[in-house]
Amino acid sequence: MTVHAAPTAIDPRELRAAMSRFATGVAVVTTFDGEKREGLTVNSFSSLSLDPPLVVWSLRKNASSLATFQRAAGFAVNVLCADRRDLSRHFATPHPDKFLGVEYDDGGFGFPVLSGNLALFECRKSQVVEGGDHLMFIGEVLRVTYRDDVPLIFSGGRYCTPLAIPGNVRVESGADLTK
Repeated sequence: MTVHAAPTAIDPRELRAAMSRFATGVAVVTTFDGEKREGLTVNSFSSLSLDPPLVVWSLRKNASSLATFQRAAGFAVNVLCADRRDLSRHFATPHPDKFLGVEYDDGGFGFPVLSGNLALFECRKSQVVEGGDHLMFIGEVLRVTYRDDVPLIFSGGRYCTPLAIPGNVRVESGADLTK
């Protein structure tokens, strides 16, 4: 099979608009490099592997927080509940000290852990991989916690929440969704 390149370059704005149609959860990734705490809102977070337990998220190469994440030994991924839009906006906006006025503790591995998470993944940085204008941070999950609540979702440039589909059956962990 041969794949041919598109005859014209893809407009980055159009690609971004099309990608926004893929609904994602919202998370705040936090770290501490021994000198500075850093955090930012992402929707690029994903599971990478169950064995070993790995997650991945990406960060623009020109992000002001990049150097701190590169120096740090790991990070925490704080998956947000629907009632935490304010926290998502806060960490998506530039601030000299993003943790000023934010409730957090230093977690089990020294990375800032925000209060009221839907899920939390505390990770040791395993690998950083270049991918175009971003770096992908792969983390080995050292500890995970979660609770039942309504997730914060981002789709089409807006925050939203899931709508239950009548007759929808809960998919159990480990189910094969390809059948």
